[in-house]
Amino acid sequence: MYAILEKRRLAEGIWLMKIEAPRVAHSAKPGQFVIVRVDEHGERIPLTISDFDEKEGSVTIVTQTIGASTRKLCAKEAGDTIADFAGPLGHPSEFVHLAPEELNKRRYIFIAGGVGTAPVYPQVKWLKAHGVEADVIIGAKNRDMLIYTEQMKAVAGNLYIATDDGSEGFKGLVTQLLEQLIAEGHTYDECVAIGPMIMMKFVALTTRKYDLKTTVSLNTLMVDGTGMCGACRVTVGGKIRFTCVDGPEFDGHEVDFDEAMRRQGMYKTQEQRAAAIAAEREAGHQCRIGLDK
Repeated sequence: MYAILEKRRLAEGIWLMKIEAPRVAHSAKPGQFVIVRVDEHGERIPLTISDFDEKEGSVTIVTQTIGASTRKLCAKEAGDTIADFAGPLGHPSEFVHLAPEELNKRRYIFIAGGVGTAPVYPQVKWLKAHGVEADVIIGAKNRDMLIYTEQMKAVAGNLYIATDDGSEGFKGLVTQLLEQLIAEGHTYDECVAIGPMIMMKFVALTTRKYDLKTTVSLNTLMVDGTGMCGACRVTVGGKIRFTCVDGPEFDGHEVDFDEAMRRQGMYKTQEQRAAAIAAEREAGHQCRIGLDK
């Protein structure tokens, strides 16, 4: 069992939880995820790591109440326990593997949308700890849905806010703000976008015009989190990839977002999710292990 050390409401329907998980905290790296199961009868919930503290032995997750399982998780309080907290899983962010001299030459812009702001934070925090101050754009529908702004200010080189209604910061889309920054003379070597699928699609379309390398995280596409169900299949560069074992981060210019969004739409309810997984198995799709690339 894993104890909930802290629970905090970030916005309507969005909750932060700090979980006591020393082994996960010791091994975690930016970009990875965990699988959470509330109790022995609970559904597996893949969640991208939002922070980790090796000394404290804690891992932070941020959850939006969408379905039955996430509502069950968010109903827990500090002091309660959850049954399973497995990880870290997935591949770390690419920059983790760069040599210090190469890393320090690169200029990053992160674009975070909604709940996607949470997994952006540990990446920007890690870069700052290694001498790189990245710029960050946080986008939301309105100021009440903004999360992690104060934490991000502490680690970002420059923080920009975009809201659809103009209630805070730039009025408009994150892509419009990005284009404004580029027009003003800001230059970047890589863009990292994490947020709603449609946002990442249009970020990738925008950055393509500037030949700006773009990395996206397809964490919202994951279901089982192990590659066994086949539900997180996505086409990247014309080849089939599985988000949970090949990702969750991919080259945004090579992702077939239209296919990914169609697949994501299949899992709006638990019943649709179960049916989709069964259909994958009946169609003969198998575990990622042993699949030729």
